[in-house]
Amino acid sequence: ELPLVVIDVQRAGPSTGLPTKTEQTDLGIALYGRHGECPVPVLAAATAEDCFYTAYESVRLATKYMTPVLLLSDSFLANSSGAFRIPSASSLPDLRIEAPRGAEGFAPYRRDPVTLARPWATPGMAGMLHRVGGLEGESVTGKVSYDGENHQQMVHERAAKIARIADDIPPAAVSGEDAGELLVIGWGSTYGAIAGAVHEMRLKGRPVSHLHLRYIHPLPRNMDEVLSRFRQVLVPENNLGQLRSLLGSRFPRGFHGLNKVDCRPFRIREVTAAIEAILSGRSAEACVSQ
Repeated sequence: ELPLVVIDVQRAGPSTGLPTKTEQTDLGIALYGRHGECPVPVLAAATAEDCFYTAYESVRLATKYMTPVLLLSDSFLANSSGAFRIPSASSLPDLRIEAPRGAEGFAPYRRDPVTLARPWATPGMAGMLHRVGGLEGESVTGKVSYDGENHQQMVHERAAKIARIADDIPPAAVSGEDAGELLVIGWGSTYGAIAGAVHEMRLKGRPVSHLHLRYIHPLPRNMDEVLSRFRQVLVPENNLGQLRSLLGSRFPRGFHGLNKVDCRPFRIREVTAAIEAILSGRSAEACVSQ
């Protein structure tokens, strides 16, 4: 339970794969690639500008909740560019660390009642010395513990801490109509192609809206309510359906997939073709360029 931001700039795998080509195939390992029950926040940047804001938000969550955070980018996004107005520092959230000022009452795992984060102990402070390592710690004291009941308590506390982050992030916001026939959900660098395709379709009067996820774990609190307002949902991804699988495991409904792993980002025409296919009652998968 230490603050750390890990930035994963995804490229075509597995192993060395195609190291200069792009994919979105690391979502699964970001969500689940750790020993034991160990959930962490997972965020994804959508544009070159959004890389700054998503990285800043990742630091905010890591330090406030005392947790590693996984930030997903990809090769296409990392090698792209765009206009970016540098924000004033006063417009950004405060990243000040609230560290204990003295050792009185300090315990390394006495959790904040709201965030469930353990306190930040500044190294070298008298009376705050404690052990940090890979062995399970005792609740409150942090001493090494092999007690099964304590382990169960700590596993639940760590999971509950990450779950509470959903109360500290914005609700999912839909671009276009708030309800209707088709919602296109994306994450990461698919933003440009999806936004362009949805814009084109709406100019033609097609009933389609767009939701792009920055927060993948935990998901925004209102995801279930947003999904309930649309009859069909399309999820384009540069993988074989990792976000679609996550959504399908959480929400009991069907999701259309548009998936490709040809090392190239989506084209607007691929997404528009998939939208047209779904609205016409056909499969979206045949719409990926060969």
